[in-house]
Amino acid sequence: MSLKPRKDAKYAVVAPSSMGVRICPLNGAPVQSSEMFFLQATSAETNVLSVSSYLGLRAKVLTAFVKDSPIAALIKNNLRSRNIEFEGPEVPQGGPWGYRHQFNIGDSGFGARGPRVHNDRAGEVGRTLCAKDFDLERLFGAEGVGILHVSGLIAALSPETGAFCADLADAAKKHGALVSFDLNYRKSFWDGREKELSGMFSRIASNADILAGNEEDFQLALGIEGPESGGKGLAGKTDSFKGMIGNVKKAYPNASVFATTLREVIDANRHLWGALMLEGGDWHSAEPREIGVLDRIGGGDSFVGGLLYGILKGWEPEKWLQFGWACGALAVTMMTDYAQPADEEQIWSVWQGNARVRR
Repeated sequence: MSLKPRKDAKYAVVAPSSMGVRICPLNGAPVQSSEMFFLQATSAETNVLSVSSYLGLRAKVLTAFVKDSPIAALIKNNLRSRNIEFEGPEVPQGGPWGYRHQFNIGDSGFGARGPRVHNDRAGEVGRTLCAKDFDLERLFGAEGVGILHVSGLIAALSPETGAFCADLADAAKKHGALVSFDLNYRKSFWDGREKELSGMFSRIASNADILAGNEEDFQLALGIEGPESGGKGLAGKTDSFKGMIGNVKKAYPNASVFATTLREVIDANRHLWGALMLEGGDWHSAEPREIGVLDRIGGGDSFVGGLLYGILKGWEPEKWLQFGWACGALAVTMMTDYAQPADEEQIWSVWQGNARVRR
């Protein structure tokens, strides 16, 4: 294995994030037709951390809270229940029209009706995150971090968060931490900011050891020229992704792992789910299989979380991908948008296709 996380690190994995709440109707109903909702604390980056935190590794989120907010208290209690430590400033609300935590409102879809998601992020406190709020020398130097995980969602949230993520990546590399970057391109975040964000994403990616994303992510977030289409379906996506990685490796030679999920939607509750990874010069794949889907949100995050867990445990690369695939397949069986594995055995059972009752 070429990737070696720092052995003496206090924290196995750390991620910056803007925390919020997700509101979903019960029983897969549409939002506009519902009166009862399930509310949970959420963020893409803590979805990634949850795999390691539930399986006993020390994880930490760097975030910001609205001071004296009951939603902030709910988020903190949720993070504690997931064994995720947290650090960050308490920002005064500034009155009823001031700061708040983001709201993500969406349904799970059902059958032929696909899910719909509405983001309500006005006044989001996480957009204020910056390096001066944290002691990076203490965190990455004295305490130590195995892997820093950065998502393109937090990096693109505001000019401040972009600079924060880039500063974190610089500090991580300085002190021997691995850097994971899941590009997570979102057009609505990039509109009118293409020049600013392409430079920021390139800076973060230059420090990355692990790059995750799909074809659109690499082309639109990093400006990588894609190959001609490999054809229709998942086989075509596999061929196209393999062709593109050659261009990515030339542009970002410090990275040694490139990974993506492969998904084909049969209907809202049945997907073909696969994954592909290049580690060094070796390709590894999880051939697409049909999986049952209760709620699809968070499957990709949990794939990355499982991949990072395998790296942290020192497994062979083939197992990184298998464990990541199974973590993603596990996450979509839960209403929370993060996997809550009972133990490693449960995840390996998902990989093996063993859904028999355990007594």
